[in-house]
Amino acid sequence: MASREEMSLSFGAAAAAYESGRPDYPRAAVEWMLAPVREPGRSVRAADVGAGTGKLTRAIVEIGADVVAIDPDADMLAALRARVHGVPTFVGAAERLPLPDAALDAVLIGQAWHWVDAAAAAREVARVLRAGGVLGLVWNIRDESDPWVARLSTAIRPSNAERMLAEGGPRLAAPFGRADRAVWRWTNRQTRAVFLDMVASRSHVITAPEAERARILSAASELFDERCRLDGSGLEIVEIPYRTEAYRAVRP
Repeated sequence: MASREEMSLSFGAAAAAYESGRPDYPRAAVEWMLAPVREPGRSVRAADVGAGTGKLTRAIVEIGADVVAIDPDADMLAALRARVHGVPTFVGAAERLPLPDAALDAVLIGQAWHWVDAAAAAREVARVLRAGGVLGLVWNIRDESDPWVARLSTAIRPSNAERMLAEGGPRLAAPFGRADRAVWRWTNRQTRAVFLDMVASRSHVITAPEAERARILSAASELFDERCRLDGSGLEIVEIPYRTEAYRAVRP
């Protein structure tokens, strides 16, 4: 079995599947995380840390913030640059940010805080934030209150993020105190190809031996067949309920 560090750095090998299969973030969630630092007539200076292929980066750009993208995987950043133009990119991590002190209004981290050393990351994020700046954490999670989704999660194994959120949410450290939390519920429509890319882009699937990977994808495909229906254009789709969980904490 791959180590936690190996899994956290595995996504570049499946960047195309990640971009295809992972859902975008609701605009409302990004606006909510940035609300404490948005002021009329002034652009928010933000970093998307653990930016991956740019799912969250795009959402930050679309609401008018100035953003830099940081990820430990150069392959993921290459995929981001191909899709999000004009955004500076840097190799780095939440514990090692290649940014000056007090340079930012916000640090946003999507689908990634469960990979970090919370104490080291909190200190480093606080270093690059101005006083009153905001740390925003966000995850898109399949809603397992739907029995079919719960069976899917069993078939493809719960992720580190899903376990962390089920156990009470992300752990923050000094100087950040209690984080506010908000949740959005929505439905994501996926074709078979997108659905299987979603499964294939998970770290434990990327790093699994080929036989295990094939078994997981076969089980997922059978579940797709069970749930799918034809849309108006004749494509087979599934509709998967999601919830987006976001947290924000202000730097003292």
